[in-house]
Amino acid sequence: MKRSSHRFHRLRHLAAWALLLLAVGLLVWVNARFAFQNPGGNDFLTRWVGTRALLFEGLSPYSDEVALRIQTRAYGRPARADEDQMRMAYPLYSVLIFAPFALIPNYPLARAVWMTTLEVLLVALLVLSLRLVRWKPPARLLGMLLLFSLTWYHGVRAVINGNAVVWVAFFLTAAVWALETRRDAWAGVLLALATIKPHLALLPLLFVWGWSWRQARRQVVAWTVGTVVVLSLAGLLVVPQWLQQNLREVLAYPGYTPPTTLQAALRGWFSHWGTLLGWAVTLALAGLLVWAWARAWQQAAFPLWTYALTLVASQWIGITTDPGNFILLFLPLVWVLARLARRFGEGAVWGVLLVLWVGLWWLFVATLGQYHGQPQQSTVMFLPLPGILLMGLLGLRAQGEF
Repeated sequence: MKRSSHRFHRLRHLAAWALLLLAVGLLVWVNARFAFQNPGGNDFLTRWVGTRALLFEGLSPYSDEVALRIQTRAYGRPARADEDQMRMAYPLYSVLIFAPFALIPNYPLARAVWMTTLEVLLVALLVLSLRLVRWKPPARLLGMLLLFSLTWYHGVRAVINGNAVVWVAFFLTAAVWALETRRDAWAGVLLALATIKPHLALLPLLFVWGWSWRQARRQVVAWTVGTVVVLSLAGLLVVPQWLQQNLREVLAYPGYTPPTTLQAALRGWFSHWGTLLGWAVTLALAGLLVWAWARAWQQAAFPLWTYALTLVASQWIGITTDPGNFILLFLPLVWVLARLARRFGEGAVWGVLLVLWVGLWWLFVATLGQYHGQPQQSTVMFLPLPGILLMGLLGLRAQGEF
């Protein structure tokens, strides 16, 4: 009887893996059809070309020669001065993420595999977030959350553009899971990997470091710093001038892109008092974080609410970002949804998901504009998700929901 039961569980396990592989294969096929019929994915294209140039020709991905190749693929010609220059602006060690995909010589196929990977990471992000907030929604609602995570505006935009921010969101969320399970070395490594987009990892990293230091878990800091140092030094062996070249690209980036902060958007909307309003937002959020961090660093258990608040505030505080990066806010969103379910019932969660799904897509389409002759999301997309989450985090905490 025991042998029969064991065989049944083994067959069920194998069937589950077979279904998973079938689903991933189907995703690759769907994404390949999309990629071959719809050129794009420029976020991925830039890194794919740059990584291939480094791996196969030893060229710096920051060089003008590589930039010209990327521009030619994207525009069919060199970029004009008023267009996105499509230059590599990530740290050199980010090629570790892109290298497996750069081994695929056909760009649409490589893009399809990359898109599939991002979709798998979105599912993993949902699973990790649910575990961290200790929420087990019923099957029907769980299915809705899964569908939402793959089809809402900020998820779809990241996948179609090939934005590595999905990796950053996964690394940051997995780092929190590692902290809660006291895998401090792994937490440090994951935080280091999140620095492939340093501006997005900065505030979450500082918060985690502060908490880890105060709780005598300094191994987190040591492993983060050590991993970044090792990766950076290894990069110097490959491209000796990569630090200077990367800094040059980072400083040039805001000059050829749409507004990259809420503050810049406010200056564009309100010519007379937009600057003052932007500073008010920055100072208010900075003050809120100082207050929240000082209290949270005293807590022995990882302060998930304050971490979620940090993620949301980081998108409005004045650090370079873009609404395309708001997939970083998925963990705060799940936190708010879990507390809404506990306080008001599952109907409230269904309502919020519906409003976000329809509202964000509608706002994007209704405000879509042009930037240097290319379709461009409106800067109004800076407002909805961070604003809703900020109100949710503060309002639910005020009502005793932690």
